[in-house]
Amino acid sequence: MFKGPDRVIHAIFTSSSSASCGVTLEINKEYLFTGSLNTDGRMHIVTCDFIQYWDDLNGTQKKSLTQRYRTGCACTIIRCSSLPCPVSAPDECLWTDWLLNDGQSGPQAKYSACLMNFDGSCAWYRGMDPSKK
Repeated sequence: MFKGPDRVIHAIFTSSSSASCGVTLEINKEYLFTGSLNTDGRMHIVTCDFIQYWDDLNGTQKKSLTQRYRTGCACTIIRCSSLPCPVSAPDECLWTDWLLNDGQSGPQAKYSACLMNFDGSCAWYRGMDPSKK
């Protein structure tokens, strides 16, 4: 787990139908996905979440997950699915792939990371950690 609770998630819940945003996962496949952790400790995923086979991730995505994203753990990504899309705090990054592209295959999802700057604000960076620029 890259960002989430410090405990093992034993079950992930989703709707039983794709018509109601349910997701079908294959057994013995590794995935990367985002979801919502409810206050009762249950994790839920829907088709609007980022869901990708681990083997289908590109090199930038894998490197970002294993090296770069830790500097963005205090950042919050706000999904923009319709206009207007407000950002209400400096520690938020606006994910516009759902609005401008094809969701999970847009340039932010493929090539960028939401990372924290030295001043505590968060912004999208493509390819390189902001501390090395």
